[in-house]
Amino acid sequence: MKPRKVMIIGAGNVGSAAAHAFVNQNICEELVLVDLNTERVEGHRKDLADAAAFTHGMMKISVREAKECQDIDIAVITVTAGALKEGQTRLDELKSTSRIIANIIPEMMANGFEGIFLVAANPVDIITYQVWQLSGLPRHRVIGTGVWLDTTRLRRLLSEQLDVAPQSIDAFVLGEHGDSQFPVWSHSSVYGKSINAYSKEKFGTEFNLKEIGDRARDTGFEIYHQKGCTEYGIAGTIVEICRNIFSGSHRALAVSCVLDGEYGKHGIAIGVPAVLAQDGVKEIIELSLNELEQGQFDASATLIAENITHLG
Repeated sequence: MKPRKVMIIGAGNVGSAAAHAFVNQNICEELVLVDLNTERVEGHRKDLADAAAFTHGMMKISVREAKECQDIDIAVITVTAGALKEGQTRLDELKSTSRIIANIIPEMMANGFEGIFLVAANPVDIITYQVWQLSGLPRHRVIGTGVWLDTTRLRRLLSEQLDVAPQSIDAFVLGEHGDSQFPVWSHSSVYGKSINAYSKEKFGTEFNLKEIGDRARDTGFEIYHQKGCTEYGIAGTIVEICRNIFSGSHRALAVSCVLDGEYGKHGIAIGVPAVLAQDGVKEIIELSLNELEQGQFDASATLIAENITHLG
């Protein structure tokens, strides 16, 4: 079997945390780091090589330029132009991040990239769409981390409240990885029962579902304000998506996909459940949304579409 090769473009907090997660979880045979700060990225390479020696010392860790990408299976984009300022949202990162993307992607494509792009740079839905446009790749090979971390947070919060393993909870967040995201409560269940039906049966009371959804949405910003960045959760998200691609799991994760008629939308990338296989997105799952959820999805899609126009 040919060695699996992952390139991480951007060795800041998210990129380095993702690299460490790849090393610990043995997801690939070669990990390639890319960063403009050549001294820092070489330091990461040596440090990660030490970490790999404790787990599976045969893993190759190297440093390259982004254009040296012909043999890469998955290119993970974590680049960012800097930290958010007080009061800003992920959408405020668009102008600076999109400029970086506009330089990187054409160069990679001109040098023969034939793999899958996994975008983890914010605002992730809009940057995913930009990467798809610039790359010319089929849409199933350009994926954003989307709302999979938000979905995982929601399941974790429900798990803590219900005293049930997160793996037994079927719940998704849809929409923008940002303020307009929303949980799809009409398709959420535990052991085949609706969340509130199970809660009432077990505890005699129903949950405040809005409060739980808001907590899942806001956790990232809480972490950001407390420690200045988020890194471990998104690193786990990146590795989880790559694992499901490499294994051809056919598991549905809530990732950012370019839509072509699904959910009645065109010309955007947005967080939806998608089945992952070795060639990327095998199928986008279209959930039947109730009236409230459809309105939330439409509003989120409109917000993303409006900001895509700012890409020029």
